[in-house]
Amino acid sequence: MLYESFVHPVTILSTLPSAGVGAVMALILFNTEFSVIALIGVILLIGIVKKNAIMMIDFALDAERTRHLPTRDAIYQACVLRFRPIMMTTMAAMLGAVPLTVNVGEGGELRQPLGIVIVGGLLMSQVLTLYTTPVIYLYFDRFRLWCQRLWRGGPAPSGQPAE
Repeated sequence: MLYESFVHPVTILSTLPSAGVGAVMALILFNTEFSVIALIGVILLIGIVKKNAIMMIDFALDAERTRHLPTRDAIYQACVLRFRPIMMTTMAAMLGAVPLTVNVGEGGELRQPLGIVIVGGLLMSQVLTLYTTPVIYLYFDRFRLWCQRLWRGGPAPSGQPAE
């Protein structure tokens, strides 16, 4: 309802697989089993990664609607202007989880999978989603326009190439 489209929530959810892959790769790298604590880390990771995508997509949609920017310019502006806040929140979460990865103190072996999942998932998702989210946003917008043309049965809108 917020985005008035099914396309944009799918774009936001498309960022989650990279976080899951990063979490699993980090667990394999540190030879750690996937436990209930690691699952809690994945759930926490989903919230952080989803928030980053929401910040980017929401800003791009606002630029399209209020400033009437083309889709490509809107997502570019969103990437440029939201890069620092996304990096700051990701780095804060990642650096906050680093002490969990060190197996120190009483119960450290219980907390270690949580830290490994958070750090590994955030590293992988940050590297991939900063590049893939704008691409997916543009492709899904083209798909949405194609579906609208198909549904209405009309020609391509002016300024858009016929596909």
